[in-house]
Amino acid sequence: MKRRPTGDLLFQVSLISDTHVNEAEDFSTSPYPANAEANPRARYIFDQINQSGSAFCIHLGDMVNPVPELTSYIPATERFHEISSSLSMPLYLMPGNHDIGDKPVTWMPAGMINDEQIELYRNQFGNDYFSFSHEKCHFIIINSPLINSGQAAEAEQASWLENDLEQHKNQRVFIFSHYPVYVSNRWEPESYDNIDEPGRSWLLKLIQRYQPEALFAAHVHNFWYDVIHDTEYYIVPSTCFVRHDYSEMYRIDGGSQQGRNDIAKLGHITLKIYETGHVTHYHRSYAGCLAENTGHAPPVVQRPHVKTTALTDLYVDMRHAWTEEITVAPSGAVDEFRRKIARNDYPIMALWEMGLRGLRVPIQDLEDPKTRHRMRLMIDLGHHFHVYRYGMPDDPQNALLSEYGNLISQLELVLGWDEIDNYTRTLADLKRDTGLSIILSRVNRKDSGKFSGGRFNHLISHGFSLAELTELSDFLKNHKDLVSGLQFSIPRSISPWNAAAQVANFSRENGCRSFLYIKSTEASPAERFNDEISNSLRFGEAVLSAIGHQVPIILDTFDDADRGYFTRTGLVDRRFNPRISSQLISELIQRLDKNGPWHPSGGTTALLTNRKGDTIRIGQAADCEKGEVLINPVTGKIDTDDNSELYLIQKSTGA
Repeated sequence: MKRRPTGDLLFQVSLISDTHVNEAEDFSTSPYPANAEANPRARYIFDQINQSGSAFCIHLGDMVNPVPELTSYIPATERFHEISSSLSMPLYLMPGNHDIGDKPVTWMPAGMINDEQIELYRNQFGNDYFSFSHEKCHFIIINSPLINSGQAAEAEQASWLENDLEQHKNQRVFIFSHYPVYVSNRWEPESYDNIDEPGRSWLLKLIQRYQPEALFAAHVHNFWYDVIHDTEYYIVPSTCFVRHDYSEMYRIDGGSQQGRNDIAKLGHITLKIYETGHVTHYHRSYAGCLAENTGHAPPVVQRPHVKTTALTDLYVDMRHAWTEEITVAPSGAVDEFRRKIARNDYPIMALWEMGLRGLRVPIQDLEDPKTRHRMRLMIDLGHHFHVYRYGMPDDPQNALLSEYGNLISQLELVLGWDEIDNYTRTLADLKRDTGLSIILSRVNRKDSGKFSGGRFNHLISHGFSLAELTELSDFLKNHKDLVSGLQFSIPRSISPWNAAAQVANFSRENGCRSFLYIKSTEASPAERFNDEISNSLRFGEAVLSAIGHQVPIILDTFDDADRGYFTRTGLVDRRFNPRISSQLISELIQRLDKNGPWHPSGGTTALLTNRKGDTIRIGQAADCEKGEVLINPVTGKIDTDDNSELYLIQKSTGA
C-alpha cells in the first residue's frame, strides 16, 4: 500500500478539463446537443470549484470549442474568460488542440499547431508552457500539441522542461499535459488520442529519470489510470461531453446522443496533497448546468477513496472483467484508418469513489499477465484480492500461487464437501507450500439436486449454509489449523444482519475467520431482482452487518447482471455508472470509517468512538437512548420513524 497517503493534508487543487466553451450561450457548431450546453456546464463546475477551498485550479486544455483558424475563436476565448472570472482562486491554463491547433495529424482537416497560432494563444491565454511551486510542490504545465511538431518552439520547450525537472528534482513534482502520453499502454500505435513517437519516448524517459509524483492528461474525455515507473498517471474527464467512440467499452446500447451525453462521466477532480502522497477525488456533475446570473451550483458530494479508507472486511464479487481491453472501431471522425485498443478503467473509478477495497476474483485473473499487473497496481493503492477457484489447484497453479501469493489476501477453494476427507492431506500441503490464507467453501451437496414441485434443481450452489454450523464446528475440531476459515452463503430471503451475527459467533467459538457471501437472488434463475431500492437496502444492510459484527462479507454483484441467469441490479450499471446502492455504500463508508476503527460492544450493535468522544452505534430503534438520534442509513438524515430494523444511532450533543 505504498501509494496510500500519510500525514496531514497540506492543500488541495481543483482540476478541470475540456470545457469546450462556445462563443455564444446555448449554441455550438457541433451537431450534438451536449456541446450546446458547454457554457452552462462549465459555469456549474467553476461554481463548485469556487466552493471547494482549493488553493488554485488547473485547466488541462480545450478551454474553447472553436479552433484557432475560425473567426469564432476569439469570441469563444472571451466567453471562457467571462465564465471563469468568477473563480476566487488562481487559474492556470494550458493549451489543448482546440486552443492552439492539433498535433501533427495529417489525416485531420483541422489546422495543426504553428507559430501564428502559438502567438494567438499567448495573446488570449498567456504562456503556453511554464511552471510554479506551491508549498514545496512543483507544478509543470506543458504545451503537448507542440511535441513532434518540428516548430522552433518545440526544441525550446524540450530544453526548458529538462532544465526545469533537473532544477526541481528534489521537490515533489506534478506534470500536466493536454494530450495523453498514451491511453492504455505505452506501446500502443499512434492515434488522435496520444503523443506519437519520438516525442512519446522522450517524455517517458524524462518521467523515468525524474520520477514525478503524478502526471495528469486530458483530451480523451474519459478516465484511465496507470503507473509509469513510479509516477501515477491519470487521464481525466471532461465537463462538457464524453468521447463516445469509447462507448464500445460497455456491453449496452450507446445511450444518450450515441454515448456523447453519458452524463455520469462528466465532472472534475480534486487533487488532495498530503505530507506524503496524494489522492484524486472524482466529482460527477451529471451535466449540471448553471445559467448566467443565476444562483449557485450545489457543492460536490464528498466521497471516500480506497487510498484513505480503513475498512478491510468489505468485498464485492467481480463477475464481469474489471480490467477488460476492448477494440474501438474506426469511427470516421477522429480516427478512421485503424482500430484502437482501450482498457476500461471505469470499474476502478467506481470502486475508488465507494472506498470499496476488496475484490473477489477468479484465479484466471492471477493467471493472466495483464490482469496480474493491474492487481499489483491496485494493491499499491489499498485494494486487496480474494481469489477463488473450484477444486484443488494443479501443479502450474500451485507454482503460480507460490510466486504471486503476495497478490492474494486469501484463497477460496470451492470443493465437493462429500469428498472432503480426500482433500485434507493436499490442503495441508498447499497451505504449507504457499503460506496462503485458505478459505474453504463447498459446491453442491449430493442431495441438493432434487425434484421440487416437479422441477429439477439443476443449479450450482456454493458456500456453506447456516444450517451446517454444527457440522462445521465438528470438522474444525477434528482438523485443527487445516484452513484459515470458511465461507458461508445466504440467499436473498435471509437477513444479512442476522446471518452475520451467527457467523461472527461461529468464528469466535472456533477460532477461525469466516466470510459471508450475500446473494442478491433466490433459487430460480428466471426470477428478476431489478428493484433498485430493494437491492440498495440489502447492500446497505450487508455493509452495516460487516461493520457491526466484524465479519468479512462479499457483496453480489458489482455491475448489473442484466442478461442470462439470475438478473439483478448491482452497485453500478453496465456503463459502470453508480446506482443508488453504490452511493449508499459510499455514504456509509464515508460516515463510518473516517474517525477510527469499530469496536464490538456486544449483542447486535457496534460502537465507533470519534475524536470528540461522541458515539455512533448500529442497532435497533429501541436501543436509542436519551441524548441520541436515529440516522436513516439510506438517506443519511435524522429519522424519527422507528419502523426500520436498523439505524445508525449517533450521540447528539444538542439532543
